[in-house]
Amino acid sequence: MKRNRNGKIVATMGPAGTSYEHIEKLFLAGVDVFRLNFSHGDYEGHRKLFDTIRQVGKNNDAHPTIMADLQGPKLRVGTFENNRVILETGDIFRFDLDSTPGNTQRVCLPHPEIFAALKIGATLLLDDGKLRFEVINCQKDFAEVKIIVGGPLSNRKGVNVPDVMLPIPAMTEKDRRDLDFALSLGVDWVALSFVQKVEDIVEAKSIINGRAKVVAKIEKPMAVKSLEPIVEVADGIMVARGDLGVEMLPEEVPLIQRRLISTCQRLGRPVIVATQMLESMITCPTPTRAEVSDVATAVFLGADATMLSAESASGQFPIEAVSMMNRIVCNVEASKNFKMTLENDVLTPLQTRTDALCCAARDAAEYSCSAAIVLFTDSFDTVVRCSRLRSKTPILLATSSRELAQKAGMCRGVTATLVKKSFAADEIVKTARDIVVDCKFANAGDPFVVLSDIADEFMQIC
Repeated sequence: MKRNRNGKIVATMGPAGTSYEHIEKLFLAGVDVFRLNFSHGDYEGHRKLFDTIRQVGKNNDAHPTIMADLQGPKLRVGTFENNRVILETGDIFRFDLDSTPGNTQRVCLPHPEIFAALKIGATLLLDDGKLRFEVINCQKDFAEVKIIVGGPLSNRKGVNVPDVMLPIPAMTEKDRRDLDFALSLGVDWVALSFVQKVEDIVEAKSIINGRAKVVAKIEKPMAVKSLEPIVEVADGIMVARGDLGVEMLPEEVPLIQRRLISTCQRLGRPVIVATQMLESMITCPTPTRAEVSDVATAVFLGADATMLSAESASGQFPIEAVSMMNRIVCNVEASKNFKMTLENDVLTPLQTRTDALCCAARDAAEYSCSAAIVLFTDSFDTVVRCSRLRSKTPILLATSSRELAQKAGMCRGVTATLVKKSFAADEIVKTARDIVVDCKFANAGDPFVVLSDIADEFMQIC
């Protein structure tokens, strides 16, 4: 299905709507990637969503992408005697392994891995960073802390440890079960939470074994320190600004977002900007002007996709939120400033044959005012290399692989259609001409560019 934009929209599924009619409305409003959040819901619910999304795609002659987002480790304190305490700034507090209910002096922190990693001077954050503690003494089974910022603390609130590398794998046993189920469904992408180092992604990819592509969620300072190696190993990146904004100073997050997008563009990895993009639309039919600017900024910076979380999963106005994001992206991409940005920020192709051909196709399409670049390939890498160059001209992927058609939905500017497995080289131009007209990318007689690695890698203006 042809969109009037190159940037992609990711929408999280949830209780806001699970029917066929609702999912089709989301798709028609602009959703390219449907996110199944395995932090919530059960397997039967995810299976029904998956099947419904696939049916919506089939009925609309399209190939929407499905991404499974794994929960990752959740670090939480235990319980309190009266369910809640007030901690005073300046007091001394203790975290330990004692499972008895806590009070204003102590509470259970049932994660010995944290105590093993803590050092004096390290910071502990609780309840999404609302409470802040500094470690003044730590052993293998407890930590004494000074309360830097106090306040109310209730049962099982989350814990963040921003200063140290935690000896905790990115995937819990729950995540491994969820991953196995998601792969059995046939999801296209898997989003990996709690990434701290390259090895976390390597382990996930070894388990997945090519059955899906991997998005590394950048949400921890340790991941930021290893940013470039992580981007190189991952298939895609998510700027998970929620958790990142808890563990790092808020004013650092925009700079990290810019750096991540730039690194992903240079290395050729799709990048999603996520969290609170249209947050007010959870309860309001229109966003704030600041939120609109936030989405627009992500597009200007070159993000492949922008994501809706609670806005589409549990909000009151999910269709309106998708429609609004669609309008913002379309409006930015149609602007003179955005087109000038593309012209001024032209990426240098890598010194490979594929990059050389993709670069030539991009330039040929622009200078000939072509309606589309028709890319014949069954290679995900070729799609990514072509998308990386940020062509103003949309890319119409012609592939014999349904799996590739679905995975390519994450890549900026790419729309997929299925073609037969093999045909003679002299049939490619005719096939391309039929495709661009049938998919409504061009009228008969309009120019287009053909790029193929099926017929011995050639490029032709038609």
